[in-house]
Amino acid sequence: MIDIARHDGPREGVRPLFELAEDSADELDSYIGAGDVLVARLGDEPVGHLQLVPGGRPDELELKNMAVTEEQQGSGIGRRLVSAAIELARTRAVRRMTVGTGAADVGNLRFYQRVGFRMSAIERDVFVPANGYPEGTVVDGIVLRDRVWLDLELHPPLTV
Repeated sequence: MIDIARHDGPREGVRPLFELAEDSADELDSYIGAGDVLVARLGDEPVGHLQLVPGGRPDELELKNMAVTEEQQGSGIGRRLVSAAIELARTRAVRRMTVGTGAADVGNLRFYQRVGFRMSAIERDVFVPANGYPEGTVVDGIVLRDRVWLDLELHPPLTV
């Protein structure tokens, strides 16, 4: 049975999950300690996580990093993590959640749209060596360069 709970321990214990979604060690080091982390566990084994950090506005959170182990992908854990994040966001009167992902990552784009996010912007030349990403990374047969931003309006917000 999968259990999803807030992770309050050291982040290094779940760093391998973060590394599944982040190709730049420098970038990961810059944000791994920020915000809240939810971890999905199968027994004692962490099989997925989601990190929420403050967004660009006071009523906004960014889904900064999320991954599910390859063995558990397609089992609904990602959807459950997003649902748990939405519930956490609503307890904080958050009205909007954002997520940025590689424009080349068709699987991520499909997933986020299926859970309700909508595309909002494209940021060019993010995944480049100057930002700690390897030159010529290819995802789904597409060179990874740009980031697509998606957002999800959370209506109505709950106030606690």
